[in-house]
Amino acid sequence: MTDMLAVCRKVGREFSSGREHVSVLRGVDCEIRKGDRIALAGPSGSGKTTLLHILGGLDRPTSGAIEWPALGPVEQLRPRRIGVMFQSPSLFPALTAVQNVDLPAILAGVGQPPGYGHGLLSCFGLGELADKLPEELSGGQAQRVAMVRALSLRPDLVLADEPTGQLDGVTAQLFIDAVLEELEATAAALVVATHDEAIAGRMATRWTLDHGQLTCGEMKVPV
Repeated sequence: MTDMLAVCRKVGREFSSGREHVSVLRGVDCEIRKGDRIALAGPSGSGKTTLLHILGGLDRPTSGAIEWPALGPVEQLRPRRIGVMFQSPSLFPALTAVQNVDLPAILAGVGQPPGYGHGLLSCFGLGELADKLPEELSGGQAQRVAMVRALSLRPDLVLADEPTGQLDGVTAQLFIDAVLEELEATAAALVVATHDEAIAGRMATRWTLDHGQLTCGEMKVPV
């Protein structure tokens, strides 16, 4: 069985506004394998979010191709095979934190043990937020709940867009500790788009996007 989760070949993405065409991604080549820990860096507007959305099957390239050899067709990717944490937490406002965490299992028709959502939130130090609505959470709390939701089905690939953007340095490091520990029990891959060099330094590989072009950097030793 292949360990290749996602493969991009010469992927490009253009957006049109009237007569204007904006090229957000240009000729992107990349591969994600089981167990990868990848930091996706680059300035604002460089295409990081667009690339994550294409990797997650949420958007399609206008040129080139993407495949998920070990995951199957795009219709079956989410929420079971790929977990996505958006830059905006995107919690459902009418659901409590624990209901948001339980939602992917309901959508996927996956049975979970009683209290699973509560237990998962507690593992991330968020147990006291379980019964709060999103409007009662701070921005940082909502970010963390959204990340727990992305992890709730133990997907094979986790894509996180600025998961610590609203957290202070210490809280961010503790939260990434918990995420990496949760993923350690599986062969899941993690791709984190981040401006935080301390978080990027925790990943084994660094990708850099600049003006829509991707550079896959050297392997690093996580700290």
